[in-house]
This record gives sequence, structure tokens and C-alpha cells, in this order.
Amino acid sequence: MKNFLKILKENFEIVIIEDEISSEYEAARILKKYPKSVVILKNIKNSNMPIISGICNTREKIANALNTTVPQITNTIIDGMNNPKKIENKSFVSEKYNSSAANLSKLPILTHYKNDGGAYITAGVIIAQDPETGIRNASIHRMMVIDDNHLAVRLVPRHLYTYHQKAESMNKDLNISIVIGINPACLLASTTSIPINVDELEVANSFLGGKLNLIKCNNGLNVPEAEIILEGKILNKKRTHEGPFVDLTDTYDVVRDEPIIELDTMHIKEDAYYHAIYPAGFEHKLLQGLPQEPRIFNAVQNTAPGVENVVLTEGGCCWLHAAISINKQTQGDAKNVILSALSAHPSLKHVIVVDTDINIFDSEELEYAIATRVKGDEDIIIIPGARGSSLDPSALPDGTTTKIGIDATKILTKKDKFKRISLYE
Repeated sequence: MKNFLKILKENFEIVIIEDEISSEYEAARILKKYPKSVVILKNIKNSNMPIISGICNTREKIANALNTTVPQITNTIIDGMNNPKKIENKSFVSEKYNSSAANLSKLPILTHYKNDGGAYITAGVIIAQDPETGIRNASIHRMMVIDDNHLAVRLVPRHLYTYHQKAESMNKDLNISIVIGINPACLLASTTSIPINVDELEVANSFLGGKLNLIKCNNGLNVPEAEIILEGKILNKKRTHEGPFVDLTDTYDVVRDEPIIELDTMHIKEDAYYHAIYPAGFEHKLLQGLPQEPRIFNAVQNTAPGVENVVLTEGGCCWLHAAISINKQTQGDAKNVILSALSAHPSLKHVIVVDTDINIFDSEELEYAIATRVKGDEDIIIIPGARGSSLDPSALPDGTTTKIGIDATKILTKKDKFKRISLYE
């Protein structure tokens, strides 16, 4: 991460706070003041470790990490998913870290809001192996501190959830390592929806041009180089309350019974930074939502080959709203794309499809398209009673909602009527 920090210093604003700050509420309030800046809190009360936040809170920073441009992020992610690279560079944890018994009180873990279930690790990527096949998985999860060496971890039904279920069926714990403070390319890969037989770290290695370095932990797991590495296990058939926690929509997620992590060892680099992701901030939204864009892109491209780009908008929490740019070939293309997008990402609530002369990264441009190209009785699709997102506070108790698609494309037979003069003259 420190190598990327050098790049950030050359290209982006970095806010450095020298005052002594408490990790309980006060640090989170400061991070909230700088929603799109990199923030370094250098003086944390009761800790000698500075906090860094915001390294992925704009698309420009993420594009920089992937060595691409903002409009090409989706294609870059798709290319990395399709061409994972084996990792050759490996070191032993003893060569680069100071190791000790796990003690979470040594880390400046933030408590963000007064009604939170506790202090939360928000930028921790868990590395594990399938107990049957040995396939490695890297995935980011929120983890609530229970005590100095135990965490409650929120597991959604994806790969790590499946690994843990398999381990429990064998009546054993699941060995894991948690990495905090990693290269943004690894963070992005850990949140990308890829097949269960593909290694996220090999996708990250593709993003980095084959330069990813792995660290061999004492438990045998190979993990990406990080500021902090925690070793432990997800306990067999142990659960505890997790939450409340503020999720993408800036509202509290429900409290659930979730698995417990028991830590035994921690490895910390000299002069380490603790990476904290502010809940419901732009870094949280982009890391969770942006990696879903390739899945939507692939689906809608199969429906209408003229698709140019897809974005899950920040105003829609990078989860509930999509904007799709197409080179429309037939009058029904946009409506087919709407239906395809809603199927590809079931959490989607509202979808707008526009022509390629509209910049889908600009909310004013999207509003212009709605204002000048939409007739409500013809161009709006309403789908009641559809399964929605558990994060949507307006969804009904059974999880259903009403979904809307907006065809904001030009009428093909009247294209000249919609020509934007300022773009050409």
C-alpha cells in the first residue's frame, strides 16, 4: 500500500491531521468531513499507528491503481478476470514483519457511530482455502471486535461462506489470515464477483502486471503483502450477535448471529498504517459496487451488442442505481437492456439507459437525458413485486420492491431532433 501512497501524493490531495484523535467516534467524524480526499490521522490516542482512509474513494484513484482511465475501468476488470496470472513472487512473514500474539487493542480500530455494535475492522480482506479443493479465496468482510483476539464476521452466502459451511460439515475450524493495508488492486479483486474456481489474488496479479508479492504465513496461507497480517480461524459452530453496522445506504443493517473468528498471531510492518474504510462513504460504495459493473456489462452486452459502458452510480450507493450507455441499433434495445441489467444484479432498483452522447459518469447529463428524451407513458418500465436488496430500507418485509427502468434514448427515426448542437459546433 505504501507504494501506492507515493503515487497518491503525486496526483491527489492528501489531508494530514496532526492533532491527537480518539478512535472512538472522533476519527470517524473527521473522515466524514473529507469524503473524496485521502486522509491520514497521524496521532491516534492510545496507539502509535496512524490511520489512513480514502485511498479508493474516487474512480480516478481506482483507475490510477489499475493503470487505466475511468471509462476503461470495467474493461480492465473484465480483462483481469479473464486472464488471471500465476504469482511467482513470495516471501516469508518472518522476513518483513514484527510478530507477536494477537492483540487487537494494539490496532486503532474505529468505532464509527454511537449505536454501532462495537469497533469494526472495515478494510480487512480474509484469505482462506476451500477445505476440500484447496482453492484460495480473498474477500473483504466487516468484522466487529469482541475482545482482544475475537471478532464477529459478517459472511454473506458467497465463496468464504461456502468454505466455512464445508469446514463445519467436517466438524472443524477454517484457517484464515486477515490482511489490512493492501494495494488497491488487491482490494478491488477481493470484491469482484468471479467464479468460485478462480483465485482473486491471481486476478489482482493480472491488474498489477504480474508484480504482486505474496507473504507465506505461519499457518501455511499465502497472502498479499500488507501493513498488518492477522492469523487465526473461523470457529466451528460458534456464533454471536453482529451489529448494528451502518451499511451502503447510510442506514443500519440488521443484527444477525454470525461466525466468530479467533486470532492467535499478528504481524505488523515497521511504520505500518492502519487502513480504515468509512461506512457508507465513497470508498465503501465504490469498492463494493464498482466490481459488480463488469457482471452487468457482460449480461447487457449479450442482450444488445451496442453497449458502451455501465456504471453503478454513487448517488444510488453504487448498488441500487445503474446507468448504461448504448449505441442503439433498434428501437427496443434499451428496454431489453433494462431487463437484462435487473436480472444480472438483483439488487438493482432503478436503471436508466442512454445514448453514447450522454456521459454516464455525470449526474447532470443523466438528468438532461431524462428531461429531453423520456415520455413517461412510453419510456418507463415499472416492475412491482420484484426481489430487491436487503440494504434497501424501503423494501417490504418479504424483501420485495418495485423496480423501474427508464429508456432515455433517442427515437431512431427522429435522431436529428435530439442532436446536441454544442457537441458538434
